[in-house]
Amino acid sequence: MSRLTVLYFASLRDAAGIASESVEADARDLRGLYESLRARHGFALPVERLRVAVDGAFARWDEAPRAGSEVAFIPPVSGG
Repeated sequence: MSRLTVLYFASLRDAAGIASESVEADARDLRGLYESLRARHGFALPVERLRVAVDGAFARWDEAPRAGSEVAFIPPVSGG
């Protein structure tokens, strides 16, 4: 298990009702982490529509979450 801080933006923040949370995760990769949170919060967006960042740098979905990291799920943003 890894304790992570997860940040939500835009529509994900609206769906979760929070901007961030601390979670205990046992996911093998960032994709699995998102899918478990998607099930909990009812996120509509599939992983293919999002970017993921770990500790401020864009990451790949197949990377393993690291304990103590800050993971951000970033949906497409419209507007200007």
